[in-house]
Amino acid sequence: MHAFSDLRTAAYCPRQCYYRQQDDDREPPPEVEERRDLAFRYPAFLDSADLTSHPISVTPTQYRSNLSCAKARFDAFEELCRPDSRDVLLTGKECRGVAHKILDLDTPTPSLISAGSPPENGVWHPQTVHAVAAAKALAFERETAVERAFVEYPTHGIIRDVKLTTRRKAAYRRAVRTLESIDGPPPRLDDDAKCESCEYREECGVKTRSLRSLLGLG
Repeated sequence: MHAFSDLRTAAYCPRQCYYRQQDDDREPPPEVEERRDLAFRYPAFLDSADLTSHPISVTPTQYRSNLSCAKARFDAFEELCRPDSRDVLLTGKECRGVAHKILDLDTPTPSLISAGSPPENGVWHPQTVHAVAAAKALAFERETAVERAFVEYPTHGIIRDVKLTTRRKAAYRRAVRTLESIDGPPPRLDDDAKCESCEYREECGVKTRSLRSLLGLG
């Protein structure tokens, strides 16, 4: 049974996933929970709450504008503000993990809360895999089709929907195969952007290159 977090990490970097699986301390730091908590306070933030004391990543004006756009765009906004259930452990046919919100729509719909920043459009690839995994597990438990999920970026006030297209389901299947193939450290990636911020960089032994070396200046 695969953990949602392992599938997400395998989609990002199989080698990071390997080291993460060896790590005994896999709990998110307190600041992550503080950021996720913002996703349960949207109505207050839309009204008159003082945002300056909260861990938002944009100006209060931009934050409210982003939330207003989400409210106008999604019929499910009220349910996102007041979900039917929260922090629900889902167990599917081949994966399990926590959905931060379960929405009581025409069909049950999971929503995942990211403590990070969104891409310009859509959601990050590993989060797509995570969203599909959550939707599949929810569908398995409820014995009903689940064809979309949400990913929320509450430090920005941005919400994105993820429809379970054939392409996204294929990405999920690739992540499952990647995870099942890990038996020892996979090959290192040649990706400075990923390696530079990786918490397992020392264990991995990867050496990131400076801008000077990339330009052949040293």
